[in-house]
This record gives sequence, C-alpha cells and structure tokens, in this order.
Amino acid sequence: MENNKIIAVDFDGTLSFGIWPDVGEPNVPLIEQLKDLKNKGNKLILWTCRAGEALDLAVSWCKDQQLEFDAVNDNLPEIVELYGNNSRKITCDYYIDDRACLPGAVNW
Repeated sequence: MENNKIIAVDFDGTLSFGIWPDVGEPNVPLIEQLKDLKNKGNKLILWTCRAGEALDLAVSWCKDQQLEFDAVNDNLPEIVELYGNNSRKITCDYYIDDRACLPGAVNW
C-alpha cells in the first residue's frame, strides 16, 4: 500500500447525524473528504457497532452517498495475511469517531 493509509470511520454521529437505529443527515464534508482519500488510493473501513438490519441500512445509506468501503467491521484481507490472523481490533492508521479523544485531552 506504499504511503496510502487505512482509515476506519464510525457511522452514527460521524458519517450520519442520525441517532441509532435511524439514519440522519449526511456529514457531507467528511463524506467528500473520505471519497477523495479513497480516490487517492487510501483504504476505508466502516467501523460501527451496528449489526444485522441496522448495519445493512447503514451500508446502503453510505452507497446512496456514493461512499463505498474496502471492509465493514473487519480488517482488510492484506492485514489478515500480514499478521496471520484476524484480530477483533481493526488495524488502521486513523480512527474517525465522534466519541474519540486524544490521550491527555480529557480531564478525568
């Protein structure tokens, strides 16, 4: 993958401004940026707690936004091959999530 990155992105509150199990308005700036990154050769993973019909709805919603993923709630095949297993933790260079924080950014 050379200098390309793997980007895992959450759905609820991140790609979609809806509240589970519904979907809401799209986060257009983020979606456009992700499409641009994918067009430049980066890999995208949809990383969400959704499962079953709720996950199907989210994937379909993303396709309606012309946003397609290289994996959904799973590691990329080349990562599984590299490490010889499929860890439950998604291997990526960046996580994009509305609930993310940087170490030291939270005052406990």
